[in-house]
Amino acid sequence: MSRTTLDTAALAHDLRLAVMRFSRRLRNQRVDSSVTLTHLAALSTLKHHGPMSPGELAAHERVQPPSMTRVVVALEGMSLVTRRPHPTDGRQVIIDLTPAADDLLAAEARAREAWLSGRLQELTAEERTVLREAAAIMDKLASG
Repeated sequence: MSRTTLDTAALAHDLRLAVMRFSRRLRNQRVDSSVTLTHLAALSTLKHHGPMSPGELAAHERVQPPSMTRVVVALEGMSLVTRRPHPTDGRQVIIDLTPAADDLLAAEARAREAWLSGRLQELTAEERTVLREAAAIMDKLASG
């Protein structure tokens, strides 16, 4: 195996672990722990893609429809989503966010960004510059 291949494999290993640890720390900066990460993911998908049927939401989240049905029932019980009739298919419903869900998502984002901002302030200007460049590179990796 070539030196370049070994270096790339080592970088892939180190980067994977660092991203996992970072992601775990960021996810732990929670406002409301009664709302699970699965719930937040579903709410975020609705925020990003707009109202949709439970089946569409399940497809976006890559879970089975019965699992998403349980998530939707829980979110509805917490007054975070509403159901309304589907405009063209009377057998289906459309799931949409409530203002409380919008508020929760905003509060969750603020909490994570406040934590991250505090951690970034602990770094040198040079380290923040490197991270800014790394963020662009990671975006490039994620989109490819």
